[in-house]
Amino acid sequence: MAWPYVADDTSDPLLAADAEVWQPFTDAVRELVDACVQSDVDADDVRAAQADVEAALARLGKARLSSTLGQSGTVGSRRRAWGNPVIGVRNPIAPPLHVDSDPAGRAWSDFHLGPAYEGPPGLVHGGVVSLIIDQVLGHAVGAGRQPAMTGTLTIRYERGTPLGDLRVEAWVERREGVKIYAGAHVLGPDGPTAVAEAVFVVPRRFRDQLTDDTGAADQGSTQG
Repeated sequence: MAWPYVADDTSDPLLAADAEVWQPFTDAVRELVDACVQSDVDADDVRAAQADVEAALARLGKARLSSTLGQSGTVGSRRRAWGNPVIGVRNPIAPPLHVDSDPAGRAWSDFHLGPAYEGPPGLVHGGVVSLIIDQVLGHAVGAGRQPAMTGTLTIRYERGTPLGDLRVEAWVERREGVKIYAGAHVLGPDGPTAVAEAVFVVPRRFRDQLTDDTGAADQGSTQG
């Protein structure tokens, strides 16, 4: 999807105060995930750590949101994507990526994927590569403040994506009516590891925002 995100914007004092509490905690849980797949301690230490985790779960479970962060956490008209699995400040599954973009329809990020994202030995799981590409494509498409959703995403895996330092780049190629055509690639130390083509579609409820020259020729082509 491509929505106006508020991923790590802490210019608002309330956001800054919230991030000051949750970001270090989430970073610690992220390290715990890495430790879970990398640790080589004995069984007694594992059981003791489990008891500590269960105690933390009991503490955190005393109060829960009635909806997801994506549904409840907004700033103005922008979605506060702190639960997002790629960029979320409060999601330890997220690497997380910091994505830069420009209004021309380009987005990019330099990031690191460790052992928690391994598929084939030493390589990133292909589904994780797809997840990251889809997210950054959304930033490229959304850079022009036009909400859109992924219609199709085609990925060609050129080679295995190695764990470690990586870069993803995405760009808008053209717009035709309610459809936005975009491309992306993931870059490893030896060049592109995955190349993508995508079509994003403007949801019906946002189509009245389109200018006359973008047209509504494809209004009936999607259920978005």
